[in-house]
Amino acid sequence: MTDTPITGACHCGAIRITLPRTPEFVNDCNCTLCTKVGGLWCYFPLADVRIEAAPDAIAAYVRSDLDETWLSTHHCTTCGCTTHWTPLPGRDLDRMGVNLRMFGDEVLAGVEVREVDGRG
Repeated sequence: MTDTPITGACHCGAIRITLPRTPEFVNDCNCTLCTKVGGLWCYFPLADVRIEAAPDAIAAYVRSDLDETWLSTHHCTTCGCTTHWTPLPGRDLDRMGVNLRMFGDEVLAGVEVREVDGRG
């Protein structure tokens, strides 16, 4: 792990994300959403993540069929890559999730992958 900032991007480059460092681990969740978007999630305080995006490059999805929804999942409007999630307003979460797949194999190679049972 390095304490040097790292930058990744969606496939087309319209969304760029800079993290303060390489995370020690990512979560590979098997819930129905994470399975479909292929996310490997790392977590940082919102203030520690820089997101640069072209105008109208980010769209959000909020699952509405749950009794309690906590997250807004964001993706690129051009290439469709799911890049990150943020807590919904009024939710007491101190972090956001970033899909580390946007950072390439050289970053992923040194990060522990933890399996999470999101269906259980």
